[in-house]
Amino acid sequence: MKRFVGFAVAASAFLATSALAQDKKTERVFKSKCASCHGMDGKAQTEKGKQMKIADMTSADFKAKKDEDLKKAILEGVKKEADGVKKEMDPFKDELKPEQVDGLVQFVKGLK
Repeated sequence: MKRFVGFAVAASAFLATSALAQDKKTERVFKSKCASCHGMDGKAQTEKGKQMKIADMTSADFKAKKDEDLKKAILEGVKKEADGVKKEMDPFKDELKPEQVDGLVQFVKGLK
């Protein structure tokens, strides 16, 4: 029984460390690909964010978006015009792996 408890504790520590490392990797991807427009806090209070009137990722409306819709925007990009404002985001389908896209979706949904 002691061996099992020891194994369980070691496995938990490993998984926590792996999750933390994955979170840091996702944060780096967000910083390099997204933050210039969306801001590191996701509130889009950057020059480009204000210019394109980008949605605040911390808002209830944004958090209500389906994961699949966010993945599609990341992979295929965004090109639309609303209220005379062009909103454009390059596609990242050739730059990001599926697990990175999944990580970004969870990252942005966790912004406060």
